[in-house]
Amino acid sequence: MTLNMLCTIFFVPLHPQMNRISEIFGIQYPVIAGGMAWCSGWRLAAAVSNAGGLGLIGAGTMTVDLLREHIQKLKAATSKPWGINLPLMYPQIDSLIDMIISEGCKIIFTSAGSPKKYTQRFHDAGMTVAHVVSSSKFARKCEEAGVDVVVAEGFEAGGHNGKEETTTMCLIPQVRKATTLPLIAAGGIASGQACLAAQVLGAEGVQIGTLFALSEESSASDAFKQACTNLEEGDTMLCLKKLSPSRLVKNGLYKRLEEAENRGAEVPELLEILGEKATRRGIFDGDIENGEMEIGQITSAIKSIEPVSTIMERLIKEYNDARAAVNA
Repeated sequence: MTLNMLCTIFFVPLHPQMNRISEIFGIQYPVIAGGMAWCSGWRLAAAVSNAGGLGLIGAGTMTVDLLREHIQKLKAATSKPWGINLPLMYPQIDSLIDMIISEGCKIIFTSAGSPKKYTQRFHDAGMTVAHVVSSSKFARKCEEAGVDVVVAEGFEAGGHNGKEETTTMCLIPQVRKATTLPLIAAGGIASGQACLAAQVLGAEGVQIGTLFALSEESSASDAFKQACTNLEEGDTMLCLKKLSPSRLVKNGLYKRLEEAENRGAEVPELLEILGEKATRRGIFDGDIENGEMEIGQITSAIKSIEPVSTIMERLIKEYNDARAAVNA
């Protein structure tokens, strides 16, 4: 078999008629924005959807009324498909779900909990359900629960992570073997070349967080964005394993947490060090020294803040150029 024949088999073009992710969500490109707390408001979601991907509102820190406001503004800003990212271990989960359904949401990405309890409820409302996992074990549970799409996220990703610490390149082929569900790769993806690599490993789409978190349309503070574009390799680290494993920038808060963890501090002390609204302080309010600065490893490769339209155009060009180079 020739190399060109192999390329024809594996390197499926980013085209809705030839890709299950594009087909199931009704989007031009199988590129999904991460539903990131304090970053993924209606502006970012609308920009990604209007550029041909799938924009998501990050509902993880929103009240019912605030999420409703974002949904209504998003519907006014785009006629393209969009969705909601909803952590299932959320205090107001039932009220949020009732409101999301009443607002006509058709796509839901769930995380941080078992999808089994809510998937049928979403399906009864005519919604497509994707769930984020960090292992092939949980991918199989998604299939058993009736989920439509699985998102496999490696520990390069920013914010909350799986305890397994499995990298994206190791995770995707294992999940591909474990389930026949349409598969989205997440964690450390910020270029067209990375999109192609994920596709070769078995993914049919990508979810991109850090790159969009640092876009012009992200609702993160300018101070957060500027600080992240100045980071180098090794400037983020996974910590808080006794609470919820999270990838954070090594700022003053991180160093206090690291010192406490190294001497065996328990959950109450870690919570006291974090203080109230730690992620808001770091991402939304821009307290880059004392706030919780959640961002992915790939931030060291991002040196400018650009509009989503420019980012998407570059991703597609890089992807197509990479395919052509391999074909050649």
